[in-house]
Amino acid sequence: IDQVTEFILMGITNRPELQGPLFVVFFLNYMAIVVGNMGLIILTSVDSHLKTPMYFFLRHLAFVDLGYSTAIGPKMLVGFIEKKNIIFYHGCAIQLMFYVLFIASELFILSAMAYDRYVAICKPLYYTVIVSDMVCWLLVSVSYLYCIMGSLVVTIKLFKLSFCKSNVIRHFYCDCPPLLSITCSDTSEVELIIMIFATFNFGSSLLIILISYMFILVAILRMNSSEGRHKAFSTFGSHLTGVVIFYGTLLFIYLQPPNSHSFDADKIASVFYTLVIPMLNPLIYSLRNKEVKGALRRLFKKIM
Repeated sequence: IDQVTEFILMGITNRPELQGPLFVVFFLNYMAIVVGNMGLIILTSVDSHLKTPMYFFLRHLAFVDLGYSTAIGPKMLVGFIEKKNIIFYHGCAIQLMFYVLFIASELFILSAMAYDRYVAICKPLYYTVIVSDMVCWLLVSVSYLYCIMGSLVVTIKLFKLSFCKSNVIRHFYCDCPPLLSITCSDTSEVELIIMIFATFNFGSSLLIILISYMFILVAILRMNSSEGRHKAFSTFGSHLTGVVIFYGTLLFIYLQPPNSHSFDADKIASVFYTLVIPMLNPLIYSLRNKEVKGALRRLFKKIM
């Protein structure tokens, strides 16, 4: 059997009457992602009041959110319109690579943000020394470099397998579990690599976040003034919300044994973290934030 040159993506639903309404919903959703995250990137770049490490990491969070939702969103929208949703072999590999790269980067940026909040709340006097510009850039660039290498290894190993069972991907984008389910090669090596990569990324970033949170909570509870407690909780609370949603959904999908995968349940969870979370993050981090609101007002005054 020849090697496949293209795959057919099943999409979110195979019910024709839902294609139109879903296209509208996800088109608006993707527009909100672009506007919200581009807005955050621009705002934190141009406003001098937002030149702090916290907003530096927030800018990179917006960048990776925009990254993985763009790796998936536009192709998914095309799928609602086309009769047969085809993705070419190399297109599928590229989509998987960018998706893995940005999703993994998000884990480390969230842990850098947790560390940043820990230093700000627990060691405020040393904050500018510990979280200097150089440290911020170092944390982000090491994360990106590591994630680029990891996503390349996973993608290259996966696409060296031969796909002869079928070329139908039971998903709306190219992801590891649905691709592994249609290969007729031995997948044990690839599965081991994915397992190690995912467990390390997930475990190490979650550990940093949990330890940071533990210290932050202890520090907040020790504060004497209720105003100080409230202020600390408000910056920490928005981060907590974002983390719980993101990690919770990823846990649901990737910690199931491969043979018990329900692709329909995966689809719903995937929609959640690839298209709902990138839309929610700008809202979670900016609407509860006086500094971002102030920066928006200043920007509008300049434009007007």
